[in-house]
Amino acid sequence: MIPIRYVEPVFRPPSEAESLILPVTDGCSWNKCTYCEMYTAPQKKFRARDEAEVLASIRWSGQRYGEQVRRVFLADGDALVLPTRRLLAFLAAIRTHMPAVRRISSYCLARNLRKKSQQEIDELAAAGLKMVYLGAESGDDDVLAAVSKGETFESTREALDKLGAAGITRSVMLLNGLGGKVLSAQHADNSARLINATQPEYLATLVVSFPQGEQRLRAGFLGWEPLTQHELFVETERLLSGLELKRTVFRSDHASNWLVLKGTLGTDKARLLGEVRQAIATPEKAPLRPAWARGL
Repeated sequence: MIPIRYVEPVFRPPSEAESLILPVTDGCSWNKCTYCEMYTAPQKKFRARDEAEVLASIRWSGQRYGEQVRRVFLADGDALVLPTRRLLAFLAAIRTHMPAVRRISSYCLARNLRKKSQQEIDELAAAGLKMVYLGAESGDDDVLAAVSKGETFESTREALDKLGAAGITRSVMLLNGLGGKVLSAQHADNSARLINATQPEYLATLVVSFPQGEQRLRAGFLGWEPLTQHELFVETERLLSGLELKRTVFRSDHASNWLVLKGTLGTDKARLLGEVRQAIATPEKAPLRPAWARGL
């Protein structure tokens, strides 16, 4: 028996495939983004897990798995919404009961950090929080407002700067195509501006996808139209052209992407731009993912 209560579906970043998934909340405290379907199921309604339950799960996991656990991912959508005191208690318990753990990570909404001081974030880093995945989605305020993200360029920049100042590794996600046809150019330009301003350690692009349909997004984003494959490549080329990064690991290999891109920016910028430009000019010669293999 697994000593942790999971509420399906459970989400985690691809790089956390070998991590122990430890829910400290259920769902997402914001859950208004019209492009996101992850936490819309009724059983995923937001709630903070009872502290005693989480501490018991940590203790039982330590007893059962002992030295096997090297990484822990704090779920669900935004663990850092919890009070710092409670998070520090969880981090301390992980150190006590799973001493072999070398990395603790979580998703984070930028809004989670508005009420946390730099000192609090420094304390979380010192207690073992090593990596945070932040879905910026866009650096453009018009796009963010149209999809009810509840964030702005400045709120996202502030959150990333706080994490960076604490020495917490930041993995930022952008959604290719989120601005539709009308806002594609400014979506790419201002997203590049956000990433340049914050210099995160990791950057990933995904293609906005709607397995359950586009109705929620279209209701608030009037005139939104999805980009064609060609237009997605053009937007990616514009984003990459605008990026001026020192040592950010870049990945565009999520299953939603047509074109898999991997490299470090800026050393691999010219190569990555070349690969995108080939896909724009001669898509039939590019190593594109087949349509049947794309999905979430």
